[in-house]
This record gives sequence, C-alpha cells and structure tokens, in this order.
Amino acid sequence: MKKMPLYSFLLFIVLLIVWEMAAKNMSELILPAPSIIFSTLLEGIKSGYFMPHIMRTMAEVLLGLLFGGLFGFLAAILMGEIQIIRKLFFPYVIASQAVPKLALAPLFILWFGFGMTSKVVITALICFFPLLENTVTAIQYTDKQKQELFRMLGASRWKTLLHLKIPAGMPGIIAGLRVAVVLAIVGAVVGEFIGGSEGLGAVIVASQGMMDTPLMFASLILLTIIGMLLYQLVNVMEKKWIRRYTKEIKK
Repeated sequence: MKKMPLYSFLLFIVLLIVWEMAAKNMSELILPAPSIIFSTLLEGIKSGYFMPHIMRTMAEVLLGLLFGGLFGFLAAILMGEIQIIRKLFFPYVIASQAVPKLALAPLFILWFGFGMTSKVVITALICFFPLLENTVTAIQYTDKQKQELFRMLGASRWKTLLHLKIPAGMPGIIAGLRVAVVLAIVGAVVGEFIGGSEGLGAVIVASQGMMDTPLMFASLILLTIIGMLLYQLVNVMEKKWIRRYTKEIKK
C-alpha cells in the first residue's frame, strides 16, 4: 500500500506517453500533444497571461464557497434543530437543486450583471446544498444515548448542539465541504462561460473562438490544479483539527 502513490505516478506517466504518441497522428486542433500543452501552459505562466484569470477564478471560488458553505451550514443547523422549519423549507431547497444551474446562469447574469457578483452567486448556490444536506443528516443522526446523557446532565439545547451534535457530525460535514469545494470550481466556470471577460472559464471560451485547443487544455489543467489544491486543503484541515476535535468528544 505504501507504494501506491508511486504506482499512481507511474500510471500517470504511461498515460502521458500514450497520449503523446496518439496525438502525433492527429491534428493539434483536435488533440494537442501533452508537450505542446505544457509549452503553452509554461509560456502563459511566464508571460503573466494566466495570472489575472487565475486570481479572478480563485476569488469567485473562495467567495462562493464561503457564502454558500456558511449559509448552507447555518440553514442546516436551523433545519436540523427545528422540525417545522425543516418540513416547511426542505421541499423548496430540493426543488431549487433540481433546476440545472447552467439554465439559471443567464438569469443571474441578468440580475447581477457581468461582474464578479453573478459568478459568486452561482458558485454559492452550488456549494450551498452539499453543506446543508450533510449537516442536517449529521445532526439528525447524532447518537441518541449521548443526547440523553447530555439531557440528564442538564445541558441546554444550545450546549448539546455545540458540544455534541456538531462535533460528532463533523466527519459528515467535512465530507459535504469536500464535495462543495469541487463543485465550486464548476460554479465559477459556468458563470464565466455565460458572461465573463476574465477568469479561466472565459479563457476557455476565448480559446474555443480562436480554435486554440492547447490553450483550452492549459486552462483545464489550471482548473484541475486549483480544485485538487482546495480539496487537499480540506483534507489537511480535517487531519490537523477536526479529527483531534472529534476524538475529544468521544472521550
């Protein structure tokens, strides 16, 4: 098992070699070789072309994740604790998530303009649901015996929530955050596809218009790197803080 990262890396190298060989027999417009994509990526980074687009997409992702995640978490606390609110609002939440966000994006552009706000709103809306769903589930399925113990010790509802339900449900909440982090990239890029002149999604649209496929692949690689870095950041946060916090609850 210790050698799995090495095997995974070797598999990546093999896939790159196969891709490079296959691309030699195809037009660069359809499938550019990895060497050409890497050269385009390196050139764009050296010239500073990608930097404002990376910063713009990162800002949209982080702001959307912050607002969507925070609002989803707080709404889930209310729905998890107060049954009437859950029964009243949850059908509307499900209905809102059933609508494809790509179909809603033109409306958000119309309401909030072509600036960053519309992209942040789309991203926040996408990030909202994973946090809400996982947090509500985590709170509802907290160990009943431990809840009874807290009640017998005279703990208030607020203390039970703060010192038992949220810490015990933290693995599920973090799992929701991991999903939200990945979906945040999708939200920002969808917004930039519909209406945006800056950001990696806008670069992809522009490269399609210019028929510059290597630039399109280079932008996709940057989006992948951003997504993986954010995902790993959540993993590090979980290992460094969350697990230690939940272990203290189990004692």
